[in-house]
Formats: sequence, C-alpha cells, structure tokens
Amino acid sequence: MKINVLVAEIGSTTTVVNAFQGVDSSCPVFLGQGQHPTTVNEGDVNIGLEGAIKALKTSLNIEEIEYDEMLATSSAAGGLKMTVHGLVYDMTVRAAKEAALGAGANIHIITAGKLMRGDLKKIQEIKPNIILIAGGVDYGERATAIENAEKIAELDLNIPIIYAGNVENQEEILEIFNEKNHFNVFCVENVYPKIDELNVEPTRGVIQDVFEEHIIHAPGMQRVKEMINGPIIPTPGAVMQASKLLKEDLGDLVTFDVGGATTDLHSVTEGSEEINRILISPEPVAKRTVEGDLGVYVNMQNIVNLIGSETLTKELSFDISSIMEKYQPIPKSENEKIFVERLALEAVKVSLNRHAGKLRNLYGASGKTTVAEGKDLSNIRYIIGTGGALTRLPNREKIIRKAIDQQESNLLGPTKEVQILIDNHYIMASLGVLSKKHPKAALALLKESLGLKEACDESKN
Repeated sequence: MKINVLVAEIGSTTTVVNAFQGVDSSCPVFLGQGQHPTTVNEGDVNIGLEGAIKALKTSLNIEEIEYDEMLATSSAAGGLKMTVHGLVYDMTVRAAKEAALGAGANIHIITAGKLMRGDLKKIQEIKPNIILIAGGVDYGERATAIENAEKIAELDLNIPIIYAGNVENQEEILEIFNEKNHFNVFCVENVYPKIDELNVEPTRGVIQDVFEEHIIHAPGMQRVKEMINGPIIPTPGAVMQASKLLKEDLGDLVTFDVGGATTDLHSVTEGSEEINRILISPEPVAKRTVEGDLGVYVNMQNIVNLIGSETLTKELSFDISSIMEKYQPIPKSENEKIFVERLALEAVKVSLNRHAGKLRNLYGASGKTTVAEGKDLSNIRYIIGTGGALTRLPNREKIIRKAIDQQESNLLGPTKEVQILIDNHYIMASLGVLSKKHPKAALALLKESLGLKEACDESKN
C-alpha cells in the first residue's frame, strides 16, 4: 500500500507510527497507528520502529507499506539534553530557560552569573546535546557571557553552542569558539533584548534546527535519520508546535501531556489585560513546563509518595501494593485503570499548580497592593488532553475537570467555563511535526482528533 506520510514518534517507553493520506488535498485522513516498546536498551531504536511499522501493517490489514514522506519526533535516550547559562536568574537566565523548554529540551543545569569549577565539571559529566549561553540586554553587560564562553570553550566538548545574549558580543563569541575548531556556534537574537522584554521564539527555532541537523542521541538514530525525508524534532517541541497552530485557529489554550516518565504542560496565551497590568515580570506567550517527577509509569512511585500510600489505599478502597508490584505501561484490569486515573489526576493538579502564576499581596507604606507572578491562564478557552494517560483512560475528561475544580484559590488558573478537548487519536505530536511541511492538513487532522470536525471520507482522495 502506498501511504502519503508516516510519522514516527520514538518515545522513552513506546514508539508509535501514524499514517496519513491526502496531506496536500482538502481532505487529509488519519489512516491508523502502530506501536511497539522503544528499544533503546536493546542498542537500536530501529527494532522498536520496525515493530511499530509491523503493528501498523496489521492494523491496516496490509502486507507492505511504501510512503512518500517519513517524518519523526524523538524523546528516546533522555530526549534533547541542554544546559543553560545566563547573567541574572530572573531576567536573562529565565528567558533562556523558556526558550529551551519551549523547543522541547530537557534542561539539566541552569546557572546565573560566572561559571564555577563545579558547574564546568557537571557540564562535562552530563555531556549535553546543546549548550545555550545568554546574558546581558543588548548594549548592556558583556563580560559575564564572554568569560563563560571562554570557560566552556576550554572544555573541548564538541557540542553545538547557541549564543542568545547581548548582540554586541556575537563576534567575540564566534571568535572564542572558532579558535577551538571543536564547536558549531550559532548566534541568535537576544532572548532578553530589553528590560522586561522576552524574545524567545528565534532561539526556539534554532534549537530545533540544531537538534535535527547535529544530534543523533539514541542507539540507531543515524539509521532513522537516513530513513526519513523530513524533520526530526523533540517530541515536546512537536506538541508545542501543534498547540501554537491550534491557538491561531481556536484561541488561547493549554495542553496537558501526561506520560509514563514526565508530565508536560504547554500554555499558549497572552493572559488577561487585568492581570497583565499587575504582572511583576513578563511571560512568553507560549510557555512549557516539564515535571520530570510526575509520570504514571516510570515515576509512579513519586506520585504515590506525593499522595501517600495509605491515603491512596483508603481513597481507592483496594490494596495498591499488588498493582504496583506487577505494574505495566498499559493498565488492563479495572483496578489498574482506577489506580492510573488517580495518578494522572495528581499529575495534572501538581503540574498546573507549578505552571500557573499566582496572586500575591504586598504590604507597604501605602497599604496592601496585589501583584501577579508567573503565567496567567485565566483567559484560556480550551484545555487539551494528550499523552497515553489522557487519551486512553476511560475517565480522561473527568480527570482534567476535577483538577480544574481542585486548583488553589490564588492560582491564575483556568476558569470553570473552560472547554475540555481530548486528542482521541493520540496524534498531536505527529501533527506538530507534520505542520512544519503541511500546516493546513495538520490543523484539519488536529480538529478531527479533538472532535471539532467530521472525519474526511478517504474515498475522496
């Protein structure tokens, strides 16, 4: 069978292949999906990819697959590892962090000010895929970023470097790293060009381009790169791309992506005018937070500890110890599903409380003043659920609604009027990467998966 586009999602636990037809027509179609456990531990992610393609053939009841295009996302082998180094934590460092997270990175070190010997040792131990250096508003402080660049250059790590600081430093930064001949250096617009002004999108784009061009970060990824004829981007970055595409069509929204290892929250909103007037520091329109301790499989024990095992057993009215001993990525029994739903609820609640901003009262000579800190989600119209837990569990919409109802009172969170949508086909990440080349098809397929439009008739293609 000839298929228009295959998109492979090589995740930390599962590899999924989605098939799409008619992406250049007015009626794109999602044909089906195959999945297989990811095989990083076997030394080659292609084993899992081939297993997912075989499962897709079985699902479509066909013997052979040919395709016009194959695209991919990946978070295998720890995903996109980055370290971020800026000047002032609440200014250039935070801006650089927002740029990296929004691109789909997993940040392993964040430093403010001049790098110390201990920081340099950690960078060597982590061996990040990309290092991001920032610091100084344009035509402001220069010395810290230059000194940090010199120290990193001395490490001889052969790692791509992105510089997104004071524009005056760009030539100096290029000279520092070019002298070593071990670094690919990319100079980008400043992530914090003026006080209280964020400019994160240019850096996000370069991070994904560098990831695609230079990073082969899991066993067998070189062969995957040879198979595809389109981009490879970090899976969280693909979900953010899809969220931004939907925001342009639907309005302000939040996407919860609850997985086996992490819970990601992507918000795309300017916030309300009322809150913006009292906001202490700027926030990006598109913001991602990743909670590395909140996963319903790999990090199950962390969530159980947050709730309390005794509390959880009492609440669920059955013994959770036997379930935890035999726990598998995909729950099968009724009690297993109830257990995972409770973990997913906690993951959504905690990730929301960590992502959203808060109102705070300040007291001074003129009395009490209320200020806002962090991301304002009060203006969002839609919440989207994706990831294995929120697309496959029976009570997925109720999980999200309950989390909204139980949010903290001073949180700048979603209102109770927000509409909840589910990525029923579990294809949001695939459509994020598809949107790079076929944005109209990606939007139509997204809306169909969310139940916002009728599915196309495949016979029309």
